Amino acid sequence: MREPILIIGNGAAGIFTAKNLRDKGMKTRIVVLAEEKYHYYPRPNLIGFLAGELAQEKLSPFPPEWYEKQAIQVYLKEPALEINPSAREVVTSAGRRMNYSFLVLATGAHSFIPTFPGAEKKGVFTLRTLDDALAIIDWLEKKRKVVVIGGGLLGLETARALKARGAEVEVLEFFGHLLPRQLDESGASLLKELIEKQGLKISTGEATARILGNGEVSGVELKSGKKIVAETVIIAAGVRPNLELAEKAGLKIDQGVIIDEHCRTSDPSILAAGDVAQFKSRPYGILPAAFDQARVAAATIAGEPEVYQGTVLANTLKIVGIDLTSIGLVNPGEEEEEVEELKDWRPEEGIYRKIVLKKGVAVGAIWLGTTQGVRPIMTAIKAGRDLSPWKGQLLKEDFDFKELEVS
Repeated sequence: MREPILIIGNGAAGIFTAKNLRDKGMKTRIVVLAEEKYHYYPRPNLIGFLAGELAQEKLSPFPPEWYEKQAIQVYLKEPALEINPSAREVVTSAGRRMNYSFLVLATGAHSFIPTFPGAEKKGVFTLRTLDDALAIIDWLEKKRKVVVIGGGLLGLETARALKARGAEVEVLEFFGHLLPRQLDESGASLLKELIEKQGLKISTGEATARILGNGEVSGVELKSGKKIVAETVIIAAGVRPNLELAEKAGLKIDQGVIIDEHCRTSDPSILAAGDVAQFKSRPYGILPAAFDQARVAAATIAGEPEVYQGTVLANTLKIVGIDLTSIGLVNPGEEEEEVEELKDWRPEEGIYRKIVLKKGVAVGAIWLGTTQGVRPIMTAIKAGRDLSPWKGQLLKEDFDFKELEVS
């Protein structure tokens, strides 16, 4: 290939596509266009940084010299502004015009901000980038009464990080229980109890009406009429894929940029991976999918195509003292046929385990309060394994999960 492989975005999907290409022995020039002024860092590391538990220089797994050694050229703070697929050309914010042999869209996602009034006030933040984290830390020096809007994974982890920094934190969740995508009501009620024991206040079933204040945040008003005093508001209401470039380039999009089983978009010379990519029904928005798609995209470019079959949804809550992993389908609807739920509910011990079987095959699990057996169960779900032979023993306290590994 005479023209370089061009990657737009230096998050996990972009950088690991580049790394995988080098690992495969590809000698073609690789260029990465980055919107941020920082080299790649895993976004989950921002939680540790926000809590004061991880130094800024420790955020990234790859030092600057690694990029030189790998011959990966990164243009920091120079995002792509336009893609011209017919000419295989990208225009950057610096006015640079770059041709490509293959283009990888790894533009990621941005924080979703609901349309309630007051979201533009000083003291309202989202947490998506290192600059976001730095701004929050600076503001918290004097404004330590915090409301976090959103009781999902990011909202809870952010709340815990701010509490570790000495803030007084209340979490507001619109749905009737925490983590509605990752937990059922039983698991969520136990999790709420465990989190509140750590000094966080949790309010569920509460919708935000507006953020109060004259220029600066002074509180949050709920649709119930209740008002909460606050000096800082963190909005953790999910993310939306960055689709502008793909849309202007005429690529096929839905909720994300649509990709096939080789991570190709509707233009065969353009691939997509990570939070921006949609495989089948929707974007995944989780790191394991970014890594999987980066591997498949690199294989496609290298002429060694692999088949991407999707990524099993697996989430782990990163709060000190609380073990929670949610895998696959945990809330089967009434339309799901031949589904069976196995449960081990021990609230006095802070333990809740649930396995969802469909026609005997493991399709989902919740593991709260313990890590014992979670890896074998995750492996079984990813493999679509029939666990019928162990159905009566799986959730007994003395069950040896090694039986699943050797049989």
